[in-house]
Amino acid sequence: MSLSNSIVCYTVSPSDPAGHYFDVTATVTEASPEGLQFSLPTWIPGSYLIREFAKNLQRVTAEDATGHSVHIEKVGKSTWKSAPCSTAISLKYRVYAWDLSVRTAHLDDTHGFFNGTSLFLCPEGFEHQPVSLEISLQGALADWSIATTLPSVPSKKAGVHKFHAPNYDALIDHPVEMGTHTTFVFEACGVPHRVAITGRHTSDIARLQSDLKTICEHHIQFFQSPAPIDEYLFLIHAVGSGYGGLEHRNSTALICNRDDLPQVENNDTSDGYRRFLGLCSHEYLHTWNVKRIKPDAFLPYDLTQETQTKLLWVFEGITSYFDDLALVASGVISTESYLTLLGRQITNVMKTPGRHQQSLAESSFDTWTKLYRPDENSPNTNISYYTKGALVALALDLTLRKESKYSLPDIMREAWSRYGDQTNGVAEGGFEALVQEISGLDLTTFFDAAIRSTTDLPIAKLLRNFGITLRFRPSTGVSDKGGNAIASAKLPKSDLCVVATKSNGGAKLKNVVNGGPAHMAGLSAGDTIVAVNQIRVSSPSDLQRLTNHAPGTHLEITAFRADILRTASVVTAAPKHTHAWLEVDEDVDKVISSRRESWLFCR
Repeated sequence: MSLSNSIVCYTVSPSDPAGHYFDVTATVTEASPEGLQFSLPTWIPGSYLIREFAKNLQRVTAEDATGHSVHIEKVGKSTWKSAPCSTAISLKYRVYAWDLSVRTAHLDDTHGFFNGTSLFLCPEGFEHQPVSLEISLQGALADWSIATTLPSVPSKKAGVHKFHAPNYDALIDHPVEMGTHTTFVFEACGVPHRVAITGRHTSDIARLQSDLKTICEHHIQFFQSPAPIDEYLFLIHAVGSGYGGLEHRNSTALICNRDDLPQVENNDTSDGYRRFLGLCSHEYLHTWNVKRIKPDAFLPYDLTQETQTKLLWVFEGITSYFDDLALVASGVISTESYLTLLGRQITNVMKTPGRHQQSLAESSFDTWTKLYRPDENSPNTNISYYTKGALVALALDLTLRKESKYSLPDIMREAWSRYGDQTNGVAEGGFEALVQEISGLDLTTFFDAAIRSTTDLPIAKLLRNFGITLRFRPSTGVSDKGGNAIASAKLPKSDLCVVATKSNGGAKLKNVVNGGPAHMAGLSAGDTIVAVNQIRVSSPSDLQRLTNHAPGTHLEITAFRADILRTASVVTAAPKHTHAWLEVDEDVDKVISSRRESWLFCR
């Protein structure tokens, strides 16, 4: 495709890295006798929150092909309208880019990153027209390189990088990273994959390359058909503290702790590296599940407003189930490591009292107002469609394997066959219908309980059918993620049912569980506990130590609420058994042993 065929053209220049500004020009090459309306998305696919990207646009002006000014005014929170123009029209504006995340844009003197949803005003009525993009890297930035999966076009100008896209939707689904990167390539099932790491790090590139290749090949083979991509790109930003990922049609943007990447001369698989590989696995699996198999509500995306669906448990929950399972199925981690991760996943759900207040369908539907806007009371009222969705996927997979000749991988492959071409999406009840059609099972009761009720899933019973025993114990503290057994002598005698963080002068309550001892005594999130029985509290560990008494013990707790000192009388209660770990029963018959192996290796 030639850039000369493009009706909509964009230019981007990282003009002020110190001030964190991109300069952008959006040009429509056709006349607009009635004026044109330009709009910016309010959210980005994969992150279901109205983020109001237009808040970062400044100095929006317009001119015609001769350079004369054209009147333009803002007519909505994310929309601008130009006066009639008899020639091509160009909008010029600045974008403030100082959000170090995978969702928006970031620019300083070390690198630049953006998603098109943050930068590109779309001329309404031209959404399906060819698009060109020029990125100009001049002066001190001339040595920067660009990493993106946007198709490139040869450029004769030094420092000018040219790209094209068939339409606006494609343009905004290719994030762009610019700067100096650590890069490497590998092939997975014949498809070239590139990795670009930004930020300071000392990674074991050979190990990372090998593990990513193994994971990607597993996912491609999982769907038993050629990969739906001609290339793939992992954009990784290594930082001191951060975690997240966002999927795109043939790339992903990731942010991680630099220490979580594999280190040279250290062959151990740390918790951080396992988590990072799980993140890579998750975002890569989205290449099929949500980027191509989509809810009907997302065909097409309406990026001007919220788009509700009750199916996010299918697209995020099932992906969250298979992301870690793929690590053991591909041999990247051991069975023991996977069961630790699964125990932590179960713990994450079981320690959240909101699971008894919000169903999985409600969690999906309300993501726009709840999941991405947590507050101090969220654990009491909300449950994540990621975490509980993964457990529902586990329960569904185990049920199918026990009660039929099919499995959840079989269902996903059939979903790919039916919906992967994006000519139609999954209707609100479509996934449940597909499972029952393929398996021949009546799973109405299962889905009603798992998706539309707030009852706990029978995970322990289901795992027993695979020679796995699920056990629970109390939490030993804020840093306890579950997944492993703890000696009984180290387990707490009681639990205030709070989450506390260190604060100057005490332990600040981040969350207070409804119905727990602290709640019943009148303590609230935001209170800073400074003493227990007149003994000073300087940290959360102090608070845990000083309240670790037999159930029924009366304690005097002194706390500040804002600047007012108050005293609460707390009666300790027995700790709840919320933290899970799993044990393999080796003394099982061949049927159960074979069933367990088939499950763990996605057969």
